[in-house]
Amino acid sequence: MSQSTPLSRSVLRLGLLAAGVAAAATAVPAQAAEITLDNVRTTANHHHHVQFRDSFAVHQLGRVDTAAVRNQATATGAGCTADDACRSVALSFQIVTLAGQHVHLNAVNDGTAVNDHCTGCQTLAGAYQFVVSTPSPLRLSTATRARLADVHRRLDALGRSRLPATELKQQTDALAAEVTGILKDAVAAANHPAERAVTVHRHLEGWPGH
Repeated sequence: MSQSTPLSRSVLRLGLLAAGVAAAATAVPAQAAEITLDNVRTTANHHHHVQFRDSFAVHQLGRVDTAAVRNQATATGAGCTADDACRSVALSFQIVTLAGQHVHLNAVNDGTAVNDHCTGCQTLAGAYQFVVSTPSPLRLSTATRARLADVHRRLDALGRSRLPATELKQQTDALAAEVTGILKDAVAAANHPAERAVTVHRHLEGWPGH
């Protein structure tokens, strides 16, 4: 049965208030922005028994009035048996930075695991969404992007590891925690208030204990 954290798998409409920092007179005017979807899908079946796919997307929106962001991971196992089991893993990391004094944010984060006549199969979906909200636009530095790229490489490596599901979940959560720390460091380095600047949404489905 699927479980989720209170902030996951929900549509969040937030009025994000900038903490007392006015926009500079020369700043680019705010505009509506939308990310339609970061979407990862995997399907394992008797032709392709083990499937793993991940996404690691960074979106720097700048100053906005409204934003719609969606992150989705869908894993499907189809037509396998307990004697000929399949494993399907989909992981999606979405990082969004945005700025403004009264931003209306519509954020959706969803992980879905589907077993379609697939007895004994593992279908593991994980969606991780990181929203960074600051009073003025935050541009991730070259050093920060290099640190994030290193996390992405290690996320890719998990797909080749064939780790048991419990350990795979632990390592994926550890990478997500590392991303959170990197983003908080970036916020602090830009002299923005770090408290509540980084919001993390996590939704897992199909994993042991979830």
